[in-house]
Amino acid sequence: MKVSRRGALLAGGFGLGAAVVGGGYAVATHDKPEPQAPPTTDAEGHLLWRNWSGVQHAYPSARLAPKTEADLVAALKTAVAPIRPVGAGHSFTALAPTSGTLVSLDALSGIIAWEGDEAVVAAGTRLGALGPALARNGRAMANLPDINKQSLAGALGTGTHGTGVGLKALHGDVTALRLVTPQGQVIDCDETRQADIFHAAKVSLGSLGVITQARLKTIPNRRIERNVWIEPFEDALAQAEARWAKHRNYEFYAVPFTGLAVAISHDETDKPALARGPDQDTVFLDALKGLRNLLGFSTPLRKAAGRALLAGAKPEKAIDEGWKLLSTERPVRFNEMEFHLPAGVQLKALAEVVAAIEKHRPDVFFPIEARRIAPDDAWLSPFQGEPRGSIAVHAYYKDEFAFLYTLIEPIFRRYGGRPHWGKLHSVSGDQLAALYPRWKDFLKLRAALDPDGRMLNPYLKGLFGI
Repeated sequence: MKVSRRGALLAGGFGLGAAVVGGGYAVATHDKPEPQAPPTTDAEGHLLWRNWSGVQHAYPSARLAPKTEADLVAALKTAVAPIRPVGAGHSFTALAPTSGTLVSLDALSGIIAWEGDEAVVAAGTRLGALGPALARNGRAMANLPDINKQSLAGALGTGTHGTGVGLKALHGDVTALRLVTPQGQVIDCDETRQADIFHAAKVSLGSLGVITQARLKTIPNRRIERNVWIEPFEDALAQAEARWAKHRNYEFYAVPFTGLAVAISHDETDKPALARGPDQDTVFLDALKGLRNLLGFSTPLRKAAGRALLAGAKPEKAIDEGWKLLSTERPVRFNEMEFHLPAGVQLKALAEVVAAIEKHRPDVFFPIEARRIAPDDAWLSPFQGEPRGSIAVHAYYKDEFAFLYTLIEPIFRRYGGRPHWGKLHSVSGDQLAALYPRWKDFLKLRAALDPDGRMLNPYLKGLFGI
């Protein structure tokens, strides 16, 4: 049996399921009930909006779904504030919720034009649709994030990234942007036109206005070889730097309460295609959850069982176009905290995070993701100025996740971590100013583009210290 990406870690996953059921333990009986959903409408009859994990929701009084940029320009001039653009709802922070106007760009989708090898792409385009669209022209994005459901604008606005020491986050390949301010002004910006706006808007949390299109660098659409294997966590730590230097893309996942890790590499190749096969993430995450439910009372027993189950896992190999391999389906919902730390301290911090979880949080079963990202120059990019290593900790959507703030975030902050803008964190105001050299410049420019604060919901006001 092959090993899939994060969560698809246990080649013996089916065996665990059988053992649990055969031993009289039905995983479902240990599972928590579905979290109670908010009402579908509020007292004024406004319809519910909710994010992917269910942790954020709102009842916007108005919703815009412009079919053209001209429609958007006209609508923004009179839209009820706060005005918040929304994509796929994959952010865990409260960036999108608003009692005012929620703006969907789903109708503004697709490749608008080609300028040499650069693609002008409508901002509402989902990353999962952009890959095949570029491939039809023999081109590809240089990198992709773990999940490809996001809209292009949403991914850029939150600093979404993949992994690879020579590869920037998605916004690092943007060469021009078009921004519509809340007053309906259309601004085209790049390195030579409105350069300050360009460097601020590439990662702007939807706080400057609404991005309608971006021009992206692309690369030739090459096949890549994907390899996945399991090894001791200590070996993964010891080999990480060498592997980041060796592979086009490299990442690994620490599997808590097993002493093991899953390593994943991607490299360009001319070898013939080899099908990836179906993902098994849901099956194996259920297995990890079952292991937690059955043996969570004893870390030694849980580790021994986990290692035994993983021992027979076979490495996975797949060869295909990058857009088919770099991202993964994530049907099992979760809440997530991710910080980006200076590269030199990433692995030490990861070891601390794993130790803290294994000491204090036996309820955690999701693997912990470690990636490396090249630097760029966007003002609010978490990778601004230096390479950073990311660490992402997940909590099952039915489980309590306050420990992310009390147990995990202090570790990240002690090591100088910058939060992922779309993931859970409590950093704000002057704390962020200390992490971002252009923070005050961004706030000044933001106020000039939106002097009445029409793009600011309560969360953003708190984040910016307003």
